[in-house]
Amino acid sequence: MRNFNPHSSQSARAVQAWQILIGMAMNRQTTTYLGLSKLMFERDAAGVLAQILGHIAFYCNDNNLPPLTSIVVGGGRGVPGEGIPTDQAAIDQKREQVYKENWYDVYPPSEKELAKAYSDHA
Repeated sequence: MRNFNPHSSQSARAVQAWQILIGMAMNRQTTTYLGLSKLMFERDAAGVLAQILGHIAFYCNDNNLPPLTSIVVGGGRGVPGEGIPTDQAAIDQKREQVYKENWYDVYPPSEKELAKAYSDHA
């Protein structure tokens, strides 16, 4: 059995974040960068999430999925960070699309698919 560890690649960590975020989306929840980092790293590591979440954001864009990363928000702002590719002006509408998607019916992306989506755009 493999576990996520400090040496896991960003694309591996994106798979981990995907799992967490689809569970939250199906329960109409949001999380902060800090909250997500504590779930993933068991400590405050919010500063390392931009590229990890970028993998997911680009994958969603490329596959006509609602922007799953729109449910991750800054603690003070309540909206996703500026570097996350989503339409900031329509964030509430985008978040509702995320909540309406049946994420459990979407086959999860692999590390390779997430890495390709990120490398194609970053």
